[in-house]
Amino acid sequence: MGSLRAILRNPEDLYPLLKLKLASRNAEKQIPSEPHWGFCYSMLQKVSRSFAFVIQQLDTDLRDAVCIFYLVLRALDTVEDDTSIKTEIKVPILMAFHQHIYDREWHFACGTKEYKVLMDEFHHVSTAFLELGRGYQEAIEDITMRMGAGMAKFICKEVETVDDYDEYCHYVAGLVGLGLSKLFHASGKEHLASDAISNSMGLFLQKTNIIRDYLEDINEIPKSRMFWPRQIWSKYVNKLEDLKHEENSVKAVQCLNDMVTNALIHIEDCLKYMSDLRDPAIFRFCAIPQIMAIGTLALCYNNIEVFRGVVKMRRGLTAKIIDRTKTMSDVYGAFYDFSRMLKYKIDDSDPNARKTKDSLEAVLKICRDSGTLNQRKSYIIQSKPQINATVIVIFFIILAILLAYLSASRAI
Repeated sequence: MGSLRAILRNPEDLYPLLKLKLASRNAEKQIPSEPHWGFCYSMLQKVSRSFAFVIQQLDTDLRDAVCIFYLVLRALDTVEDDTSIKTEIKVPILMAFHQHIYDREWHFACGTKEYKVLMDEFHHVSTAFLELGRGYQEAIEDITMRMGAGMAKFICKEVETVDDYDEYCHYVAGLVGLGLSKLFHASGKEHLASDAISNSMGLFLQKTNIIRDYLEDINEIPKSRMFWPRQIWSKYVNKLEDLKHEENSVKAVQCLNDMVTNALIHIEDCLKYMSDLRDPAIFRFCAIPQIMAIGTLALCYNNIEVFRGVVKMRRGLTAKIIDRTKTMSDVYGAFYDFSRMLKYKIDDSDPNARKTKDSLEAVLKICRDSGTLNQRKSYIIQSKPQINATVIVIFFIILAILLAYLSASRAI
C-alpha cells in the first residue's frame, strides 16, 4: 500500500518504475550458467541493491571484474561489520584478506542473512576471481590489501578528528574509487583518473551512508558502531548516542547539518571525475550512485527523522534517476536540483548556515556554467499529475498480469 500511495502522489514515477522492474527481470535471465559465476551474479543482486543493475550494463570483461571487486570488498566489509567477532580474530583476517581471495577453499562464518551466505560460499568468488585477467586481479588484490589494513587500524582506533574521519572513509570507500579507476583503465576504456578525485568519489558516497545510517549504527547489537567524528558531535552533545534522544532534537539537527556540510566539500571533485569519463556504460555506473547521494543528503539535511527512523529516497525517484541519467548534462541537472532543494532547507540560525550556503553556491555555479541546465527535466518542479487513481489501479492490474505471464514463461 505504501508504494501505491507513493505512486498516487507521484504518478510520473510509474513509467520509470516499470522500466526498472522489467530491466531487473531481464538481468536475472542473463545470470551465467557456470556455478561460480551464477553464484556471484545472483549474490550481487542480493547485496548491492541498486548497484547490481548498473554493474550489469558494463561490457563483459569489465562487468565480471567489477562484480568480483564488489563482492570481495563486501565480504571484507562483512568481517569488519560483525561486532560479535573478537578483535584478536578479526584483525588478522582483515590483514590477510587479500591472500584469501587466491584460495579456492577459504571461507569464514560471519555476518547474517545473504552476507552469511556470501561468506560461507566465498569459494565461488575466489574461483571467479582466478579467472579474471591479471591486470584486474592485481588491482583488486592491491585495494583489498590496503583496505583490510585500514579497517584493522580503525578496529583499535576511534574516529576522533575530522582527519580521522577522512582517513577512515578513505580506507573503506576512497580506495574503492581508486580501485574502480584502476579497473576502468585496465579495460582500456578510460584514462587513469588521479587518486585525489577518485578518492572523493568514494568519500562522498561513504559520508552520505554514514550520515543516513546513524540510528542503525548506534543501535548495533552487541556493540554500537560510531563513525561520526568526535570533533563534530562533541560541539553539540556529550555522547554520540545522545543525539537520538528527543530532548536533544535541536542540537541533533545542528550536528546533522554540520555532517552534511562536511560531505558537500567532495562534490566538485566528483563532478570533475564524471565529466572526464568517456565510456557511456562506465559513466552511468559512476553517475547514478553520486546523484542518489546528493539526493539523499538533500532529504537528510535539517531532518530530525535521521535520528528516529530510516530516511531514504522513494523507489520511484530512484527509478527515475536510473532512467534519466545518460549524459553529463543529466548529472549537472540533478546536482543543480538537489543542491537547490538542500539550500532551501537551510535555517539562517544554524551554526553552519554560511558554510553550507557557500559550498552549495559553488556547486550551483559549476552546474550553471555547464550551459546545459535548460535541457534538464527537473526533479523538483513537477507538473500536476496527469494520471488519475483509476488509471493507475488498472495499470497495476495489467502489470501484475504481465509479470505473472513472464514468470510462467520463464518456468516453462
